[in-house]
Amino acid sequence: QVQLVESGGGLVQAGDSLRLSCAASGRTFSRHVMGWFRQAPGKEREFVATISWSGDGTSYADSVKGRFTIARDNAKNTVYLQMNSLKPEDTAIYYCAAVYSSGRFDYYTGYSQYDYWGQGTQVTVSS
Repeated sequence: QVQLVESGGGLVQAGDSLRLSCAASGRTFSRHVMGWFRQAPGKEREFVATISWSGDGTSYADSVKGRFTIARDNAKNTVYLQMNSLKPEDTAIYYCAAVYSSGRFDYYTGYSQYDYWGQGTQVTVSS
């Protein structure tokens, strides 16, 4: 069982930066693929970024590529999402997700591939 708690959201202006954190409980965090998803009002939850348990594999949605960076610190049971050059269309609730994987390069971009979810943190970007 893994419990996830997101933090770091807030209200910022276009062009600003934010760093989201997701703290995980559980001894096997270092063997879990981690992902960030987001959901804007009236829209479906969408993939943002994912990272393998080793940190050697990452993937990003085209809409955030070059602006967002996912990273993890297995010693701290935490995954981060550094968001730069924020745009109003980045406004959403951001969710952290986890799933166990044995492959050090494995990562997943599908919503249904994850077993554990946090409660989300709101990010609002004003124009």
